[in-house]
Amino acid sequence: MKRILITGKNSYIGQTFINWVKANNVDYKIDTIDLKDPDWKKHDFSIYDCLIHLAAIVHKKGQEDDIYYRINRDLAIETAQKAKNEGVKQFIFFSTMSVFGMNQGVINKETKLLPKTSYGKSKLEAEKEIRKLENEKFLVSILRPPMIYGPNASGNYSRLSKLAKKINIFPEINNQRSMLFVLNLHQFLKIIIDNQLSGTFHPKNSQHINTSQLVYEIAKVHNKSMHLINIGEVIPQLLIKNITVFSKIFGTLVYDEDLLGSPNNEYEGIKFEYNNYDFKDSIAVSEGMKIIND
Repeated sequence: MKRILITGKNSYIGQTFINWVKANNVDYKIDTIDLKDPDWKKHDFSIYDCLIHLAAIVHKKGQEDDIYYRINRDLAIETAQKAKNEGVKQFIFFSTMSVFGMNQGVINKETKLLPKTSYGKSKLEAEKEIRKLENEKFLVSILRPPMIYGPNASGNYSRLSKLAKKINIFPEINNQRSMLFVLNLHQFLKIIIDNQLSGTFHPKNSQHINTSQLVYEIAKVHNKSMHLINIGEVIPQLLIKNITVFSKIFGTLVYDEDLLGSPNNEYEGIKFEYNNYDFKDSIAVSEGMKIIND
């Protein structure tokens, strides 16, 4: 049995991972800790095999830049240092696709790390400092997932889901997005933990997702009609190019298949087989219209 500590006590990923572990009878003993509580520094880390660091500040309007660096960088480094000092064997740090600083395009092995936001910059700085702590007794695994979605998830998926249930027409735009269904992520995490893999990983769904088809599928699982309207290419491309919120939803942004952690790639003899849910099943589960059975 592996003992695991999760920082970010009320995080979406942490809570759903705990539920998934219980539902699948995975042989993990998981504890959570709230780093907002100053007494966290007194917590004994020595009993854990693995620490999953999820505590973070994400994009928020009006948030001062300094808090991103205090939480996403400084606190993460302090947690990793404590874990190393107390003998934790593996430290899993959740970073972000934002470290590349791209709103559109294909991210591959040659893509430079040029974050544009304080969120992305603070995460990248944390990555670099935590990586320096690694040795043969302290393995560091960095995950840079794209947008994560699933049952009761927040963010852009939630907004599109609400919209799909209110309207019956939507623009047909030809884009592709790398996304990651949360239950596929949990299977990926199990591979990383069970095999004690270190490195920088880019997990994603096998299928890239088209925003228009995503809205159509959400409506479909609720037995709603949805008509996709062709509005041409000029206006959408102008909006995508000039308005950030449009580029985040309708622009094309994907991880290349050769990036470490992509589905069915191999690493140190381990094959990354973690996409247990395809696109349609993942939407049905996310919308509460299909029972999770694994």
